[in-house]
Amino acid sequence: MSKVPASSGVSSDAAGDDHSVTGEMPAGKRGQLGWALFDFSRSPYLSLVYIFVFPPYFANTIIGDPVRGQEAWSFANTMVGVLVALLAPLLGAISDRMGRRKPWLALIVAVMAPCCCVLWYAMPGAQGGLSVNTILLLIVILASCFQFSEVFYNSILASIATPQRIGGLSGLGISIGNLGTLIALIVMLFGVAMPASGITLGGLLPAHPLFGLDPAAQEHNRIAGPAAGLWLVVFSVPLWLWTPDRPSTGVTAGRAIREGLNQVWFTIKRARQVANVGRYLLARMLYTDGKVAILAYTGIYAAGVFHWDLPTVLVFAVLLSPFSIAGGLIGGWFDDHLGSRRSIQLSVGATCIGMVASVSITHDQIFFMPYDVAAAGPFWSFPYFRTLPEITYVAITMLLAITITAAFCISRTMMARIAPVSMMSQFFGLYALSGTATGFLGHAGVAFFTSTFHSQRAGFASTLILLIAGLIVMHWVREERSEAVV
Repeated sequence: MSKVPASSGVSSDAAGDDHSVTGEMPAGKRGQLGWALFDFSRSPYLSLVYIFVFPPYFANTIIGDPVRGQEAWSFANTMVGVLVALLAPLLGAISDRMGRRKPWLALIVAVMAPCCCVLWYAMPGAQGGLSVNTILLLIVILASCFQFSEVFYNSILASIATPQRIGGLSGLGISIGNLGTLIALIVMLFGVAMPASGITLGGLLPAHPLFGLDPAAQEHNRIAGPAAGLWLVVFSVPLWLWTPDRPSTGVTAGRAIREGLNQVWFTIKRARQVANVGRYLLARMLYTDGKVAILAYTGIYAAGVFHWDLPTVLVFAVLLSPFSIAGGLIGGWFDDHLGSRRSIQLSVGATCIGMVASVSITHDQIFFMPYDVAAAGPFWSFPYFRTLPEITYVAITMLLAITITAAFCISRTMMARIAPVSMMSQFFGLYALSGTATGFLGHAGVAFFTSTFHSQRAGFASTLILLIAGLIVMHWVREERSEAVV
């Protein structure tokens, strides 16, 4: 990878070319691959449970009303934002005191995997199973744990990669994660969803869903949770075996908690010393929550507006995955060549344009102009996306997949470049906070606009407010290393 050009405004790191960003010996290729594969292990949770399969099933089948379902989902994610705001910086500060990050990740996996599996019992009300409140509680636990995993996972990046390699490795992790998404979605689509709908593609697919799943009992939807939980356990193993951890400092848990609380408070009082990082975290807090909301509601919005069933939603997700994979690689390339700040501005600006185009489309409108679907007839004989509005929406979302994924890749690299080296986990705790602290605003905004206008389009469009605000704040961010708060 090329070094970031001097014109990007990047100050040189304290570490030499042969050392990691935090000044240690970087991990070998296998250790770096093990780190990237942890993104692979977490990706089915995002794709199956958080975005494409379980949310539409929850809204349309368990709740039975897409609008009320979107409101309930928004409320649960608002609670996630509150929990992460309270705990993520503290967990990061405690981790800095104790040194090691992998035990924290192991604990998170130990919580997430069973919670995913319990979603098997999320059934429509008439069939028994978990109550709606219990399901939402599980979603809050899972989403919170996922965000906590970001604190420790992202902070490992700075200690295993050189400054010249960090952008590319971050992009590799994002791309491998999206490859996991693609594989999981393909299995769900061709092995479960299509057979459940009686589609066998002329005998190429099994006549019944894999594993004997019963569509009448919604098992083809409910399998999303257990599949994500098992995947998480299996593919997190390379991280435990191959990726080096920072050594333990010998500080006890009780002392780490006390010192962590003191450090967080001390950092708040001396915030002016790291004002540039603060501006970046504010910008990232705004634009990331806009992008996360886009991901969270893409499936719900499309299923409600276009009346897509599960196979259609999964075909949509599969089509997006290669563009998400490309987005990670493209983001890493731009980061290494243009610098993080400029690359973030480019990706967020492109996402704003894409979102305006996206919400301009409904089942009978294209770019806010009426479109007579009945008069035009089907666009083609392909069984999915048969109308021009649907095809246009899919094409725009493909471009959004590139810009959103690129921003995720570049954002954590930017943090690794500007955070104080000795406080890396604490600042990645703040980084995790900046990704969810306005979650209560982002998700509540979607809920408010959806409820007020009784329109999924209005709720989905509200994400633009956060994207534009984040882009404005990025104008005042510099790409340079901050000193530790002393």
